[in-house]
Amino acid sequence: MQEQPEPPFAPGLSARVELTVTDADTAQAVGSGDVPVLGTPRVLALAEAATVAATATRMPGGSTTVGVRVELEHRAATPVGRTVVAQARLAKVDGRRLLFEVTVTQDDETVAEGRVERLLVDRQRFVERASRAS
Repeated sequence: MQEQPEPPFAPGLSARVELTVTDADTAQAVGSGDVPVLGTPRVLALAEAATVAATATRMPGGSTTVGVRVELEHRAATPVGRTVVAQARLAKVDGRRLLFEVTVTQDDETVAEGRVERLLVDRQRFVERASRAS
């Protein structure tokens, strides 16, 4: 009897990434508002970066993940100069679908939290399909 290969990802994988907020990260700069604090699109990008980092060391050759669904609650404003930390933890694996729980904090305060769903795909096929669609 042939053994099944170990799945590349298992619940519990995690990673964290940091960002010190600059003027380029503000809602004013990214077009999501008119205030000089960390913009929600940058919070989301940081959360997604943490999910990518969580799977990076176990990514099968020729594969990548793409974001397919996001649920994010941005709870607190972060001024320029402060550092935020995004933490992603793989909560569930369903075939090629990976569900992450994400939190973004500044010191001990939760700035944002939510879930990011990513799909494991063949990188080359995905890029080829995207090129044909445009």
